[in-house]
Formats: sequence, C-alpha cells, structure tokens
Amino acid sequence: MVDTTPLRRFVGAFAALLDGAQDRNEILAGGRGLLARLVAKDGWLPDDFARPHPARYQQYLLHCDSAERFSVVSFVWGPGQATPIHDHRVWGLVGVLRGAEKVQGFRQRPSDGSLVQYGPTRELREGEVELIDPRDGDIHRVENAFADRTSISIHVYGGNIGAVTRATFRPNGEERPFRSGYANNTLPNIWDVSRTA
Repeated sequence: MVDTTPLRRFVGAFAALLDGAQDRNEILAGGRGLLARLVAKDGWLPDDFARPHPARYQQYLLHCDSAERFSVVSFVWGPGQATPIHDHRVWGLVGVLRGAEKVQGFRQRPSDGSLVQYGPTRELREGEVELIDPRDGDIHRVENAFADRTSISIHVYGGNIGAVTRATFRPNGEERPFRSGYANNTLPNIWDVSRTA
C-alpha cells in the first residue's frame, strides 16, 4: 500500500498557507515551495491516480478543499500526449513528479485576438515547479516531453479546476468554453492515519 502521508501533509500546509496569505503573490510564492517539496520525492501517488490512457491525457482529482479554495490534481501524460491550447481562469502551480513536460505559452494579439506564441517552449523536468497566473497570461499548450514513456505532473489550482469554465483556443483566437471534469470517480483516502506509524 502506498503511503499518502506526503500528500496529506501538503494539503494541510496548503490550507494553512491560504488561511494566512495576504494576497495571490504570497500564495504562489509559498505554494511553489510546498509543491516543490511534494514532487521532490516520488512514491506517494497511488497507482489508480497515475494510470495513462492510450488516447488522451488523464486529469485525476486528488483533493478538493471543502470550500473549493484549491484543488490538487495529477496529470498523467501517455507518450506524446498533449493538451489543446487552453487557459485556466484561476491561479495555479504545476510540479513535475515523473518525466518531463514541454510548455508553450501564447498571447492574443490586441488587434484581432489571434494567437501568437509567447516566449520559447520550456521544458519542465522532475522536481521543477511553474506558476500559472491569469494576470500575466495563462494561455498555453502542454505536452509530454517523451514519445516513449509516461510523464506525471501535480497541479494545484485556485478553485475546483474540473468545475471551472475555461476555454480552448483556435489559432484565430476563437474561444470554445469547456469544463474539464476529472478522470476518476473516487479520491485517494489521505485521511486514514490508522495504518501509519
């Protein structure tokens, strides 16, 4: 049985951070450190929330705060799998647990709303954490950096991300609303401490 203690501790520490934070900058700065510690060591993610799908990436809910202030999700990327170009509408943090991801940012042209690539394609490797902030632009496309193996990242969002109405984008800037939902119907039981010493 997998010991989910690191996830339980992360959830508690993140809730405490939100309770004491004065603003979003403090949440993102403090959250980055907490998530970096969580993804620094593997072994705590249950197999049911680390399974790839042959046709598309999977988004598994690991925890949602009772007031929906934040959610914790594992993204499981099969070989070569990628997202469409999309946004988030809430702040977020992404930490790579296994493998690596390629991230390409986009901006909308003020003149006509069409998309242009913003900055170079970045590669996030195991243990690295990236911030997502709609104030700075949060439109991007993410893909597994590997064509021959699975990658897994842990995401923390400022809301119940599966229920947030967001958008995918066509190159001309046309938005298509969507709600991602989750691939799982059950959550890992991180609260049963009767089996831990």
